[in-house]
Amino acid sequence: MRIILCGFGVVGQSLVKLFDSRSDDLYSKYGLKPRVVGVFDSKGSAVNSSGLNLSKLVDTKKKFGTVKNYSKNQNSMSGIEMLKNIEADVLIETTASNYKDAEPGMTHIITAMKKGMHVISVNKGPLALAFPSLMELATYNQVMLKFSGTVGGGTPILDYAKNSLKGERITSFSGILNGTTNYILSNMSTGLSFESALKDAQEKGYVEADESLDLDGLDAAAKLVILANWIMGMKVTLPDIDCTGIRKVTTEDIKKAEKSNCSVKLIASCNKKLVVSPKEVSNDDPLCVNGTLNAIAFTSEHSGTQTIIGRGAGGTETASSILRDLLDIRQEIGKD
Repeated sequence: MRIILCGFGVVGQSLVKLFDSRSDDLYSKYGLKPRVVGVFDSKGSAVNSSGLNLSKLVDTKKKFGTVKNYSKNQNSMSGIEMLKNIEADVLIETTASNYKDAEPGMTHIITAMKKGMHVISVNKGPLALAFPSLMELATYNQVMLKFSGTVGGGTPILDYAKNSLKGERITSFSGILNGTTNYILSNMSTGLSFESALKDAQEKGYVEADESLDLDGLDAAAKLVILANWIMGMKVTLPDIDCTGIRKVTTEDIKKAEKSNCSVKLIASCNKKLVVSPKEVSNDDPLCVNGTLNAIAFTSEHSGTQTIIGRGAGGTETASSILRDLLDIRQEIGKD
């Protein structure tokens, strides 16, 4: 299976390492032989139609901070040029999420689908701003658009709701979908001010380069859009979400919640309305998890409420979700 990888940050590198370490196992168990034919990062690209050497790719990135030093030729192709000129079966889109116009990810995804390539995206921007039309485009071009890693990282939240609750009608759901804000709020409950808790999260590398994505609830809102469309069959985009972040949460709010045996959490909920805002959650509620954990509770017609908890982010976790999507695509192609 020929793959073009857009973006080669933590997730892209984790994925390539996963392919490298599990190549025998992937082939013997699933008949999957991932062949990465093109990779690009913000400074350049590496291309080889018979497949790039994965460990050399990682070493090059580590040594030079870009893949463009992988070889002497074809190292200045942009993502669009690569998608237009190199034959591949799957695009894996891991560039940074941008909630203003979703570029460059949006153009990558559209270009790939129009060319008949399947797409796996862990970039939430295009899905947050254009989920319904991207799904229509995928159907029109008879390709698959997969995005397990956009919600919950390695925790199979989307998969669980869609497949484990098959035959059930989910009536509502709510959850903690952003590990960074959860970490900050958990630290504030130990007495830290918002500023100190934020600084600690930044030092640990949990906060996005653009901190407003976490603090103003945009990341959680983007995930809520994806869940609402995918699980509830809605046709919504980011502007449909009523979104409030955590910047105004004070230590007084935290103490007040403690008095009623509650904790303040940034909750994304879909119950007639789509809302992201800080809420008091009972400490006895399974949803009340601490640290960087994510948790989501699905309420369905017959089987009541079920909560799924797991680590939200991380390179290896997200890479494992991309691999799940790739195996799904491999399986579907095998049926044809």
